[in-house]
Amino acid sequence: MSENSQDLIGRATDIAALVDYQEGSIVSRTIVERKTGTVTLFAFGAGQGLSEHTAPYDALVHVLDGSARVTIGGDAQTVSAGQILIMPAHVAHAVHADDAFKMLLVMIRS
Repeated sequence: MSENSQDLIGRATDIAALVDYQEGSIVSRTIVERKTGTVTLFAFGAGQGLSEHTAPYDALVHVLDGSARVTIGGDAQTVSAGQILIMPAHVAHAVHADDAFKMLLVMIRS
């Protein structure tokens, strides 16, 4: 999408429409990037995922479309559109898109 993130300031926007699916890929778009945190959109093609990793900050995931399996500290659960999930700092987590899946990731650094 050609729209610049600065163009989003002060106006209502369909957040899920800001990133498109690409078969066999994960697409991301940073909406806000500051020293204090980031807001990033992701669109996962069906079957795509992020391998297990840790992050130094808590992260809030807001599921916008589809469903995915999220594993946090070895505990797997399925999340779907409309749900949120908090991934705690320093705990291993992974994401696997069962279907095409979009999420908004909010990371707050402190």
